[in-house]
Amino acid sequence: MKTTKLLKSALLGSSLMMSAAFPLYAADLPVENAILTDAPNVPPVIERSSAALVKVELEVIEKVGKLADGVDYTFWTFGGSVPGKFIRIRQGDTVEFTLKNNGKSKLPHNIDLHAVTGPGGGAAVTATAPGKSSRFSFKALNPGLYVYHCATAPVGMHIANGMYGLIYVQPEKALPKVDHEFYVFQSDFYTKGKNGEKGLQQFSQEKAVDEHPTYVLFNGSQGALTGDNALKAKVGESVRLFIGNGGPNMISSFHVIGEIFDKVYMEGGKNYQENVQTTLIPSGGATIIEFGLDVPGTFLLVDHSIFRTFHKGTVGMLKVEGEAQPMIFKSDAKPVEEGAEAPKKEEVKKEESKKAEVAPVSEQKAEVVKVNAPAVKISGKEVFLANCSACHGEEGLGVEGSIPPLAKSDFLKKLSSQKDRTELIQIPLHGRSGKITVNGKVYEGEMPPFAEVISDKELAEVLSYVSNSWGNKAKKFTEAEVKKARDVKVSNNNKK
Repeated sequence: MKTTKLLKSALLGSSLMMSAAFPLYAADLPVENAILTDAPNVPPVIERSSAALVKVELEVIEKVGKLADGVDYTFWTFGGSVPGKFIRIRQGDTVEFTLKNNGKSKLPHNIDLHAVTGPGGGAAVTATAPGKSSRFSFKALNPGLYVYHCATAPVGMHIANGMYGLIYVQPEKALPKVDHEFYVFQSDFYTKGKNGEKGLQQFSQEKAVDEHPTYVLFNGSQGALTGDNALKAKVGESVRLFIGNGGPNMISSFHVIGEIFDKVYMEGGKNYQENVQTTLIPSGGATIIEFGLDVPGTFLLVDHSIFRTFHKGTVGMLKVEGEAQPMIFKSDAKPVEEGAEAPKKEEVKKEESKKAEVAPVSEQKAEVVKVNAPAVKISGKEVFLANCSACHGEEGLGVEGSIPPLAKSDFLKKLSSQKDRTELIQIPLHGRSGKITVNGKVYEGEMPPFAEVISDKELAEVLSYVSNSWGNKAKKFTEAEVKKARDVKVSNNNKK
């Protein structure tokens, strides 16, 4: 009964809106169609110096997509993507906004743009039934970065299913030019199945009300900003991040590991703070962050409510290429070069006689970021980059004197070539401490256990990736092989 009334209301609203007299704006304004982009891309800076009539058209599309590897979800989207399209207009513009609802949709939808001064931010006049469209106009009075979202009842469910995005009202005097602008949007998802449970997942009203998200993600899916999808820039360039938080519940503690924000435009407004480490972004809020890139490397974007990063998915990557800058960042540790000759026997004895002054990596159980590319197959490379590369390096070179190399490793080759590879599998499962000799050099440290936070399938893929990269070659590991090794009693070498 309620659904029928809602549909009738939406149909009536759509009819009234389309029959209204347009235009409702000054006839002498130049007309242009807005350039809309999918995350992480941002439309180009608006160069004109006066107002225009900007036409914006968004279509609501309900579609099944990838939430994580092997995990499907029915997203409700603005423009077919999560987050929705990035909209860029200029202060003083008049916007003619058209909202379409795809004919295959099952429900009516509307839109509330926080940049709009008017009833419901537009929601009051855009209730749109499947196959219909609504239209209204507004003037962009206030510059800043604003969230938009669906506000159809139940509002929380529509937002939780992916209905949000950013609209940037560029100031009359644009912000200083930067080399790269990126669109990043954090949001929380609530599924009936637990994190990582495969198949088509349904929305959990209970988890949403209790504010217990199954996933907290950047740009709508695990792996959306990692590996081949990572943001890319070069040393000496400048970056501006337009960051939104759709919630519907969680506040973001946004942080980039290894960077300090030169400027943070608080809550997406005019004023900014300088030299910021971590900034809060409320649910339904946004911020603009700027920083220069001084050194090369992979910098991780995270929510510093850190368990979300390691267990729910809020991790992204900014890969910066360029020459090292030793005056800014320098390490005494020298990476192991691929193909380096083994040291002489007397050097090995000397190393063995020295007690390595290396603190354990962790005295606690390891936390794995289960990062997966959007593809159906689990990517061992993605899991390695998100969890292992911080110690072993992206190219598996390790750290001289403390962390053994994986690249062209005689130790790895020996264990991976055995018929029974239980010993090798148990190292990441249960950890390992004590001395180890790799390529003729002695290392002493501690690898934490991952058994409770990594699946058999994920570990099989990671081991297959490591044992077949950087000059290594071995038969691929299987999920069944890992499962069998997991159940075997831990060897003495792997005990703490």
